[in-house]
Amino acid sequence: MAKKKIAIIMGSDSDLPVVEKAFAVCEEFDVPYEVHVFSAHRTPAQARDFVTSARANGFGVIIAAAGQAAHLAGAMAAGTTLPVIGIPVKSSTLDGLDALLSTVQMPTGIPVATVAIDGAANAALLALQMISIEDSELAAKLDASRAKAEEKVLAANRAVEEKYNH
Repeated sequence: MAKKKIAIIMGSDSDLPVVEKAFAVCEEFDVPYEVHVFSAHRTPAQARDFVTSARANGFGVIIAAAGQAAHLAGAMAAGTTLPVIGIPVKSSTLDGLDALLSTVQMPTGIPVATVAIDGAANAALLALQMISIEDSELAAKLDASRAKAEEKVLAANRAVEEKYNH
């Protein structure tokens, strides 16, 4: 079975500095991804064409990042039953609160999983977890990554305890 790809869509190329963190996570776990710039409002036909054919084109999850109240993730979710993960992007006007609320407040029947403002790394990790449901090799990599993170925290704890606990 071919590996499912992750689609990473941003509403504007100005979102690239945030979204690049998702690319890094996908690359770390050797999961294929494609990146596109589609606006739910300025390029609705192209966004709709992409999302309605995403499953047939081998995608397993869509990550959609947008700032302000553009709500790209909701527009993507309306066109597919693939899981959609929204990344609200911090903007200069409301510090990303508008993007957060427009992404998380979806109507019943069209869910969007939402991560923290500018939370691209967690969006990618969540996408990997979704794909790992049917990919045991990826699941093992995720387990190993968690174990490594646990050991790092425990090592920091030991160092702090040794220095401060008498």
